Amino acid sequence: MAEATCGPVDTERSRTLWFAVLLTLTNGFLDAYTYVARGHVFANVQTANVIFSAIHVSERQFSSALAHVWPLLAFIAGMLLASHIKSGRVEQLVPHSLRWTIGVQAVVLAIIGFVPASVNHSFVTVPISFLAAVQIGLFRNVGDLAYLPVATTGNLMRFMESAYDGLVEKRAEARRPLVVYGTLIVAFAGGALAGALATDAWGVHAIWLAAGFLAVTLCLFVVEEREWMR
Repeated sequence: MAEATCGPVDTERSRTLWFAVLLTLTNGFLDAYTYVARGHVFANVQTANVIFSAIHVSERQFSSALAHVWPLLAFIAGMLLASHIKSGRVEQLVPHSLRWTIGVQAVVLAIIGFVPASVNHSFVTVPISFLAAVQIGLFRNVGDLAYLPVATTGNLMRFMESAYDGLVEKRAEARRPLVVYGTLIVAFAGGALAGALATDAWGVHAIWLAAGFLAVTLCLFVVEEREWMR
């Protein structure tokens, strides 16, 4: 069964746990990378950018505030593109749009690895924020469970709710979400740790690891898609 060409894009094959783990790992890595190597900006987690921007405005450091505003605007644009892709309209022009979405992200991250640290950080954080928004818009379910691949607060909240339901209320159905959200939290933390260590060691080139994670994700996605279509 192929992806729809006239209706909403079928994202069923992006709802597996391994897919969510790889995306979450990559995004934890990217947040640590942009904070350490690209101007102390969180390119994925926009809540932090809102806070930092407000702090800089209160201190009349308007240029510093703008450094956090541009990723926010890019994030908004990325969410609009994700909605357009899910509607199926892009699929009519670009078949296998989900494949292309992952592939383009991997290529962009690889290119960013060649951008020296002396370049204005917005040239790096803005495209990463845009790509993060596209990810959230397209990939935010593991089966019937909602999650966020670019942050851990929501996943932590759902993990604790599941833990309470399973351990206190003794609900057997809480075991699966407990495992899923626990795995995603560990993946995000592990990605952030790897991003911090890799960036300390290799500087701006560390992002090539994140590009590699997405390349692996794309390969597995294509393999699973072909198996599913048989």
